[in-house]
Amino acid sequence: MKPKEFMMTVSIALVTGSNKGIGYEIAKQLAQAGTRVLLGARDAVRGKVAADALSNEGLDVSFIQIDVCDEDNIAAAVQFIENAHGRLDILVNNAGIADDRDGVPGSTSLDAVRRELETNFIGPLAVIQAMLPLLRQSSAGRIVNISSSLGSLTLNNDPEWPFYNVKLIGYNASKAALNMLTIQLNAELKDTAITAVSVCPGLVNTDLSGHQGDRYPSQAAAFPVRIALQTASDNLTVFQNEAGVLPL
Repeated sequence: MKPKEFMMTVSIALVTGSNKGIGYEIAKQLAQAGTRVLLGARDAVRGKVAADALSNEGLDVSFIQIDVCDEDNIAAAVQFIENAHGRLDILVNNAGIADDRDGVPGSTSLDAVRRELETNFIGPLAVIQAMLPLLRQSSAGRIVNISSSLGSLTLNNDPEWPFYNVKLIGYNASKAALNMLTIQLNAELKDTAITAVSVCPGLVNTDLSGHQGDRYPSQAAAFPVRIALQTASDNLTVFQNEAGVLPL
């Protein structure tokens, strides 16, 4: 009789908005670490192309369509993950937008503000609510919210901060709201194995920043991936003084 074989449990991760930029690199690096990654994107064609590119590198990556502003679409994604995997270990809320009509409170486009809040805050909230039952099936669920230092009330009130003059009320407010979501999630889930973290990847050379960043997506993805791969036995306080975890 052959000895019984034991298979190591592979972590299941969903990364929203990951057909390009930081999200793509997060998906890639998670897969390189041995995670089974669901590459989430609103556009099916672009998402499949991105997932196939990583799969062709021998990585365990597959496409899943998810539009964070479409509750029916989110529900379909939940059903797919439940049927295929029965749980979710890592949720990276990466999908986000900036609107070039945004600006100072007195003259910003209200439509731009609504759009940014809908995508950057309400979208992740909707995804989290829908995915929580699957995250509760994980032995150590992790929610990583890709935020921005522009959402930090502490930094926005510091005239010495290098980005103090970046006054984009819609974008900044959407990321501040996302940080509040992280804080309240941890309070709500304190008696569970699920942890939420807001992470700032820095100013990254991507479409969203107009390619103004001082780092590339592969560099920016490293810290969120490091946080996402923490286990229940790791001590989160190790990371509190590093640039990636936001001063709120």
